Amino acid sequence: MEPETPIRATSGTNQEGASSHNRRVVIDALRNNGQLSRAELARATSLTKQAISNIVEELNSEGLVEALAAVRRGRGKPFTPYRLVADGAFAIGLQIDRYVARAMLVDFLGSPRVREQAAISERDPQEGVAIITGIIERLCTKLEATGMDRERVIGLGVAMPGPFGIKPRTDDIWMMAPWQAYPLRETLSKRTGLEVEIQNDAVASAIAERMIGAAKGVDNAICLYLGYGIGAGLIINGEFYRGANGNAGELGMVLSPFADDRRPTLEHRASLASLFQVLELDPASSDLQSRIEALVTAEDPRIRAWVNEAARDLRRSIQLLEMLFDPETIILCGGAPRQLGSMLMEAMQPLLPSISDHRDRDAPRLQQGMTDPWSVALGAAVAPISRSFDPRYSAMLKNR
Repeated sequence: MEPETPIRATSGTNQEGASSHNRRVVIDALRNNGQLSRAELARATSLTKQAISNIVEELNSEGLVEALAAVRRGRGKPFTPYRLVADGAFAIGLQIDRYVARAMLVDFLGSPRVREQAAISERDPQEGVAIITGIIERLCTKLEATGMDRERVIGLGVAMPGPFGIKPRTDDIWMMAPWQAYPLRETLSKRTGLEVEIQNDAVASAIAERMIGAAKGVDNAICLYLGYGIGAGLIINGEFYRGANGNAGELGMVLSPFADDRRPTLEHRASLASLFQVLELDPASSDLQSRIEALVTAEDPRIRAWVNEAARDLRRSIQLLEMLFDPETIILCGGAPRQLGSMLMEAMQPLLPSISDHRDRDAPRLQQGMTDPWSVALGAAVAPISRSFDPRYSAMLKNR
């Protein structure tokens, strides 16, 4: 008899009234493993074969799961593997940054289908929402042009800088106060007809990593987000931790141990905004990314000096996060060009000693995730899929 292949899955429950949770468990197992038979699903999720059969048939009838050709393994009976249907559902993600809006439509597997971006003003949300509404309509039109029904778009995820609900600081370059005061969720929901969820950009990056990136199948991880500001997306016991007011992980506001009067916090010293200032670049420039990439390739000494100083602060932050949360891994992600992210990764070594520094690790203490200008929009896009289909104990409790 061949040994059983390890399958990454969350346990379901055979208690009455937990059907929503069990559906999510089956979808999550297929997402993490690609394709599985009913017997493999039952073994991995601890659900009965009958429960699995009922769920698979239900998901198949809804167009979310499909059967593949029967497979024979050794001398055993042939079995039918199942997988998720990419066209089963779609979602749109929107990143609202200080000078640009990026929107992306993804399928049920989290793969990008179409995307658009446009310049916006951090001071004029009313005009910005009009621009965004036009982008979302064009994405839906492009989806319909491929023969898909826009009714399969299950939601709109929005990511923007935090923190939320606090008084703007004097150095308001970090916060988009007019956008935070604007009724964004209500307006976008009314204009698009979609359910809208808003999170900060660090959480959106963590959702992307959890769904399709370096944190896939990892229950305890921290996504260290490096963008215009700095934040930490927290994945704890397989779920995203947002805090009482959605502001958990606002790491950029922490005072730096190397602070001076001009640059007191981590985001003043190690964010992309601080790099733009060092390089004297306009963050609203349309060719900003390509200019930074060119400077990195040319080994501009200003880049190297910034990297060395930022790495010193980020190394301390990693030690603090490890001591507080004991994660399986920390993932560097965000809007920095990948080559710049690699430079930071190298400069942060060796990491400072912490409780995460032990021999029997399955994952590196620090690894590079999605470092790309579109990573936040991608995370915002997969957020409605995660909310609707990923296992959550809250979903189980609501059905009891």
